[in-house]
Amino acid sequence: MSSYLLKRLFTMGITLIGVSLLVFLMIHLVPGNPVTYILGDFATEESIKELEHRLGLDLPIITQYWTYMLHAVQGDLGTSYITGYTVVEEIINRIPITAQLALYSVTFGSIIGILMGIIAAVKQNTIYDQLAMLVALVGISAPGFWIALFLILLFSYQLGIFPISGYSGFYSLILPSITLGLGTAGTIARMTRSSMLDVIKQDYIRTAQAKGASLYRLIFHHSLQNALIPVVTVIGMQFGYLMAGAVVTETVFALPGIGSLVVSAISTRDIPTVQGLLLFMASMIILANLIVDLLYTKLDPRIRFD
Repeated sequence: MSSYLLKRLFTMGITLIGVSLLVFLMIHLVPGNPVTYILGDFATEESIKELEHRLGLDLPIITQYWTYMLHAVQGDLGTSYITGYTVVEEIINRIPITAQLALYSVTFGSIIGILMGIIAAVKQNTIYDQLAMLVALVGISAPGFWIALFLILLFSYQLGIFPISGYSGFYSLILPSITLGLGTAGTIARMTRSSMLDVIKQDYIRTAQAKGASLYRLIFHHSLQNALIPVVTVIGMQFGYLMAGAVVTETVFALPGIGSLVVSAISTRDIPTVQGLLLFMASMIILANLIVDLLYTKLDPRIRFD
């Protein structure tokens, strides 16, 4: 296990270096000068050159990248051009809201999705199966911004149950969590159904049924536990993506999380913040993938990593 972890950590490091290089090149090749945005349209040529020199933007791009990586490995992702705060401070200030949103969304989506998948598998080719898969298809296919606007119109504007936008505690995260959770639930439901159908056809399930095992034990002890590996993969990756920032949902609900910070940084050409955020987002997805792989050994003792 230790050798496997070392290999994965090494691979993660190489992946992050590749991501950082790609992001750095893409950002610097995009037309537009962030200095012009900071100083305004009426800035003089001298002031533009002075600020470019102060920010290091007049150096060769290779030198800029090397300097950035030297600071990044020390935990310094730069300072925001707009707010003046360090990028690390910006991320830390936004993480709590995004983490709560990711946790609530994945919890809601997992519970609903697994239950729908179990019902669809146990009641295969019945109206229950068709209805569950229809709901899953709607959850996967419906655009997130459309679901968000519909929930705001119904529960915030007409019924006045939840706040329309902004963050004011747990209640302000319910509608965003449902918005994100519906898509997650649809994906998990389809995966749970497919995995459960493969498991319940195994000989040991028929043997347990012949021995008089109850329906509850057949489903939740013998079948579901062995069908969870692909489901856990989906749940883990969904959580990683949401921790990286639910851009559309956070923007629609005006939540001050990682996703809305990405939109703000891109629109203002805040290069250090964009680079730091994209590196953080890649780290979250890679870390989620590693945690999912390690969970495999807990769900199935036959799986070993050497």
